[in-house]
Amino acid sequence: MFHPGYLVLLIVFMVIGLLVQFRLKNVFSTFSKIPLRSGYSGKEIAEKMLRESGIFDVKVISTEGRLTDHYNPKDRTVNLSEDVYEGRSITAAAIAAHECGHALQHAENYSPLKLRSSLVPVVNFASTAMNFIYIGMFVLAFSYQLYNQALLAIIIAQAFITLFALVTLPVELDASKRALAWISAAGITRGEEQQKAETGLRWAAMTYFVAALAAVAQLLFFIMQYSNRRD
Repeated sequence: MFHPGYLVLLIVFMVIGLLVQFRLKNVFSTFSKIPLRSGYSGKEIAEKMLRESGIFDVKVISTEGRLTDHYNPKDRTVNLSEDVYEGRSITAAAIAAHECGHALQHAENYSPLKLRSSLVPVVNFASTAMNFIYIGMFVLAFSYQLYNQALLAIIIAQAFITLFALVTLPVELDASKRALAWISAAGITRGEEQQKAETGLRWAAMTYFVAALAAVAQLLFFIMQYSNRRD
């Protein structure tokens, strides 16, 4: 199962992912030190964006950790890390508005978000199943037929994981687009502040792009392996 080519593929994308994550953290760390001239905190920005977008049933709460910001559609909460919740920086503005972008998507029944949410339990099951299948494939290596069936199961599971990664891209890009448009129109960021907010969210989007590319590459690799074994 662990073909040399597969290991190389994993290492390449792991390195790329780490580099993008490092750059993202560096950008957000730098911009977190630049105070907004408008003086709003992340909490105030989120509440203002929700209110002005006609959304009154979503709460903005603080959560522990760094870069743990997320929107929870189940309990309708915008969860902001402490630095973002209390921060009055470009980073806080960009992240807070981005998470509210997801709340806007939810309120509008944005199709890609609905699809991604519906895929979550399937992807969780697929990821868990793949771990057990990997273990089983070592045992089944002596059986050509059973090994091929296990590889086919891996392809099916990876297909769902890949679909989830691909659907996530438009969801995240759209949330950032909504965020940047609103913070500019609302006067939260001005001039160079807006450009820096765009830079930060662009690097955040890169993490999802790399994840999607890695998922596609792994799926194609598994398909090629299956095809070669059947020839």
